Amino acid sequence: MASAAAATATAISQDRVLTEEDLRLKRDVLPVHYELGIKTDLKKLNFQGKVEIDLEVKGNPSESSSITLHAAPQLKILNAVLTSSALKTTSSALASEVTYDKQLERVTVHFDPEAVKLQSGQKYKLGLRFEGELEGSMMGYYKSAYELPDGTQSFYALTQFEPTAARRAFPCFDEPDIKATFSLTLLYRKGLTALANMPRKHSFADVGEVALFPEEVEAADEEHRRDTLSAAPDSSARAVSPSRMPRGHAEIASDAAEGDGWVATVYQKTPIMSTYLVAWANGDFRHLESSYTSPISGRKVALRIYTTAEHIHQAQFALDAKAKVLPVYEKIFGIEYPLPKLDTLVASDFDAGAMENWGLITGRTVIYLFDEKNGSVDARKLVATVQSHEVAHQWFGNIVTMEWWTQLWLNEAFATLMGEVISIHAVWPEWNPHSSFLNSHLRRALELDSQRSSHAIEVPIPDPQRINEIFDAISYSKGASVLRMLSNMIGEETFLKGVSTYLKKHLYGNASTLDLWAGISEASGLDVAKIMANWTLKIGFPVIKVEETSEGLKVTQNRFLSTGDPTPEEDETLWYVPLELKTADKSGKATTDHKAILEDRSAVFPLEDAANSFYKLNAETAGVYRVLYSPERLSKLGDEASKKGSALSLNDRIGLVQDAFVLAKSGYGPTSGALNLISKLKSEEENLVWKEIATGLAEISDVWWEQDEKTRSAIDKLTRETFAPLVEKLGWEIGAKESTDKRELRTLAISAAARSGDESVLKEIRKRFSLFTEQNDQSAIPGDFLDLIFANAVRYGGLDEYEKVLAVYRKPPTPQHKAAAMRAFCCTRDEKLIDRTIKFMHTDEVKMQDMMYFYGGLGGNRLSRRKVWADLQTNLDKLVVKFKGNFTLGRLVGYSISGFNTKKDLDEVTSFFNGKDTKEYKQAYLQALDAIRAKTAWIERDGQDVASWLQKNGYSA
Repeated sequence: MASAAAATATAISQDRVLTEEDLRLKRDVLPVHYELGIKTDLKKLNFQGKVEIDLEVKGNPSESSSITLHAAPQLKILNAVLTSSALKTTSSALASEVTYDKQLERVTVHFDPEAVKLQSGQKYKLGLRFEGELEGSMMGYYKSAYELPDGTQSFYALTQFEPTAARRAFPCFDEPDIKATFSLTLLYRKGLTALANMPRKHSFADVGEVALFPEEVEAADEEHRRDTLSAAPDSSARAVSPSRMPRGHAEIASDAAEGDGWVATVYQKTPIMSTYLVAWANGDFRHLESSYTSPISGRKVALRIYTTAEHIHQAQFALDAKAKVLPVYEKIFGIEYPLPKLDTLVASDFDAGAMENWGLITGRTVIYLFDEKNGSVDARKLVATVQSHEVAHQWFGNIVTMEWWTQLWLNEAFATLMGEVISIHAVWPEWNPHSSFLNSHLRRALELDSQRSSHAIEVPIPDPQRINEIFDAISYSKGASVLRMLSNMIGEETFLKGVSTYLKKHLYGNASTLDLWAGISEASGLDVAKIMANWTLKIGFPVIKVEETSEGLKVTQNRFLSTGDPTPEEDETLWYVPLELKTADKSGKATTDHKAILEDRSAVFPLEDAANSFYKLNAETAGVYRVLYSPERLSKLGDEASKKGSALSLNDRIGLVQDAFVLAKSGYGPTSGALNLISKLKSEEENLVWKEIATGLAEISDVWWEQDEKTRSAIDKLTRETFAPLVEKLGWEIGAKESTDKRELRTLAISAAARSGDESVLKEIRKRFSLFTEQNDQSAIPGDFLDLIFANAVRYGGLDEYEKVLAVYRKPPTPQHKAAAMRAFCCTRDEKLIDRTIKFMHTDEVKMQDMMYFYGGLGGNRLSRRKVWADLQTNLDKLVVKFKGNFTLGRLVGYSISGFNTKKDLDEVTSFFNGKDTKEYKQAYLQALDAIRAKTAWIERDGQDVASWLQKNGYSA
């Protein structure tokens, strides 16, 4: 029998066809508990580990002598041993061989069949030792770099496991429905801080390097044992203000001592959970702390936020936001947050925006840090909504987890609706989150879902390598939009009652979409599964065409496509459509018919004298569809929307403008109809309506980017004359007690006017930026104006402005400054500076996580669009290797090509990618092709219509 250390490692051939059954682990051997020890060496930038997995054998493994589980190629298995009273000749057996399947990221541990035959109903313990490098991949257990005050670089380490990267950090059964409990021990250098899902149980100082499990820790240096449940206040993660550490909080109880001593911390056992939610971190962190009191039990729950030293002064608002939303969720669901603490770790290198690890949320600096003195309204909202989104996951995903990634939307759609609308409304109602949802999510959802390359909300996803593709606007924004529509149909109180029922029935388990529908059906008395089936199981959504007849309104549904040309085969789905028909009596009092439902292709709904009556479908823009009116009716609705005290609510007006532009873009009506509509809304006072107007005009400007100068100048003039009066009305000074809406409208108006070249606005921008350039005085650039002033200073400036922004990038006072600088670089119109920016983004000065800002910005600049496409062609192979497995890669591809609008460009793009292996970014690539086709058709169809409208209305000579 070979020793474990000498066990043969064999790679399995990659050249084989895999079935869906091959892609999932068998369920005959399942974990019950993991005892996991991790040693982190931030000097050598590597880690070592040991895991003992308690296993149960179920079903009939055919008396196998091998065990298969996940381990990525980056993880080196050093040895393996199996122990059980059920073994034939001994209580433990060393592995005879370990085979690797790189394609499926699995290892199979083989044992001598004479000694090991796994038997159903028996329990076993599989022990493995392993090691890996702390790479900068932003996946698995990885390193994150930050700059010390002396300018040198240092590192800390953290985990990011969703969707399938836990296997990069330790061998495990890495599928969401294979849940187990975890006991973690972290071994790390003295003077650093370690964090994990759970609070610490014990900490030990000056232990030996080899200690990885509690019994090893105790044996290593018994005389230095400390039970930190009664220890002195923590000092390794130094708080900004002295305070006693909450009992049981997951911290290291040691001073910031010099030298190579080691500390070990043993953490409390977790609840049963999925591997993708396991988390830990190690580094020189600071923290702020708070708590909240559970409204259910009265229990006090410890809250902390961790950052590196230079950022801690900007972390208070994120901590406060977490404390405010947690009790809201407990009250809504009637389920207490179950862990003793909830930390947030702010990371300098992070692929996604944030991650909901149970008890230890992680996320980007630009997401979680906020400068209370100079921060913008948008930055404050971003911190609050993302923090609330991740807290929502503590229930949706962590307590109740999807059965498989097919149901990812159960996690993300709920976290979007609950975290960015319902909970935000409970805490910050002045932000108008229900209406903001239409700008931020409904538009985004339907834009993607109008493409042929879209996918259903609930989509089969057997191959784990394709999971990243569905972390998109369908799973998040369309899923949330569908839930919002259902909530509107049955009432929010009933909806939330049903959701609570669903959660309580599946606590600590896994669930499917049908389980959710069952809970809401129980609360509402409706067959929710039948009502919602096509909304979640079919691709797309309908456009509702309205015709006025002598009997009333004839309403017809067809599938909506961005190109306006569904084939009969693509137009077979019939949705259960709540029409939400709003009408008004002679006095102008509006009422909504909530029982008007369209289930067939077409139906007539009675309305007396329809042609001369007021009506609007999709009241409050609650439905997930577009409404197509005749040009005459759209004009009448515009007249109504422009009235003071209009029967059309804020949400109605947002939806009206959004529908008009989207339908024009897709060929369901002329673009001139949308332009006529917005020309009637110049007396509009609400920021969110103006935001839709600005978005529509910006999209026309962007799509018409290579049209003749006369047309482009006319589009700019239209934008200037639309927004300059708002700038004049609102002024530049931000009042101390101004509403959020007014502040946002001012920023929007100035930005739109500047982008379209309004000289008076640009003069003010130059004056404010010159004060910053010449005297380093940023007092004239408040947070609300940071992005727009940086961007337009560079756009309309030259080398001096570029260099000043570059200096900010290199020494940013806040993450928002760095993000603003990155976006500003990409706005330059100087060809040499464009080339310089493209070269710069491939240097070590640009973090992996930030490259998407450069590609997005350069792809959005009409003067750099072709250059960034050329750069992608040159560097694609390198980027695929660099970003393999990350969410970023698809974004880089999409940003590089989606701005094109001619058949020639489409042919060039498809020719370049023809024959290439696109599996790492296939969905993003196909979506970008659909975007090109839609823009090409729009220009060809409406180029003359737009030019004629502009000339007729005095915007072009």
